[in-house]
Amino acid sequence: MLKQHEFPIMEFDDASTAKLNPASFGPGRFSADKLVITFFPEVMDRLRDRGLIEKEQTIPGENPVDIYRFSDDPGVLITLGQVGCPACAGNLDLFHEMGVEKVMFCGGGGVLDGNIEVGQILLVDGAIRDEGFSYHYLPPSRVVHTDRATTDAIAAFLEEEKVSYLRGLTWTTDAIFRETVDRIERRKGEGARIVEMEQAGCIAVAMFRGFTYGALIYGGDDLSGEEWSNRGWRSREGVRYDLVMLCRRLLYRI
Repeated sequence: MLKQHEFPIMEFDDASTAKLNPASFGPGRFSADKLVITFFPEVMDRLRDRGLIEKEQTIPGENPVDIYRFSDDPGVLITLGQVGCPACAGNLDLFHEMGVEKVMFCGGGGVLDGNIEVGQILLVDGAIRDEGFSYHYLPPSRVVHTDRATTDAIAAFLEEEKVSYLRGLTWTTDAIFRETVDRIERRKGEGARIVEMEQAGCIAVAMFRGFTYGALIYGGDDLSGEEWSNRGWRSREGVRYDLVMLCRRLLYRI
């Protein structure tokens, strides 16, 4: 039922189906139910070049999406994520319809605390919903939290493996060029450690559809100082590759 509101984005409708549903696209089901979503194209290239992944299928459309499976573990799929909630989380809804039940997300984000080093992992506890997509999947709220049991299981695995990590909130925004000084300070005050563009939507889709989702974001560029700093975060190939392979293992623990 649609709950009317003065502002359209606040009018949440809890109907489970819509005029257009993921099933309407009609692509075939995947051969596996576990998926890594990564935002590291050079890692995907490395995996392909070394024969470590093979094509599962291509989902057609104006922006075709390639899905791969690991050659030595066909029970795990991997795909390159698309930027922003409508693209990334929208595809995630479709992936679930095609059989995905467990997802690990790994990407990078801008740090809001200069003490977070490049490559430092943030285990996502939830996201501040400063975007529009998630409001179509869940009632309005300031923060959407990940499933506690899933996040605890990820934390336990990281501790077993002696992987250094932080745990906390991200800030999900649609507008990369509107991360103003005052807005950054406000989000830091609310507990956000990193800013990114997908988590609120992905978490909301997982909660609405009822599948398992976890996310690790590594510290990238720095928005905490007087000036923005790139910090060369896209060149940390070793960290990015290791994070993808870590997420692959985590799919068997969540």
